[in-house]
Amino acid sequence: MKKLIVVLFVFFGALSFAQNKNAKASMEVDGVCNMCKERIEKACIKTKGVKSAVWNVETHELKLIYDERKTNLKTITENIVAVGHDTKELKATDEAYNSVHDCCRYRDEEVQDDHKK
Repeated sequence: MKKLIVVLFVFFGALSFAQNKNAKASMEVDGVCNMCKERIEKACIKTKGVKSAVWNVETHELKLIYDERKTNLKTITENIVAVGHDTKELKATDEAYNSVHDCCRYRDEEVQDDHKK
């Protein structure tokens, strides 16, 4: 019985260390302006377990710090896509994409050109 308790203790102790409470990740998220930045970061921060989300308008890189015990990249990505922004892994539905402001239509080449100026 004591061996079983020791084995269980070691097993569950190892599991608790397997998940990082300050995991870091980065991903590419499509967008074109500061309104996109605000929307993307807000979608991330509203995800339980996300501690920091910073999206760069020029590089389209989103840098995250999150608690792996509370969330994962799939959930965060789904929340970003739900507010209308594409990632490499998932694309926003047409309905979600059409909900963004006209100046945020990153799939439209004219809008992209306007933001380059």
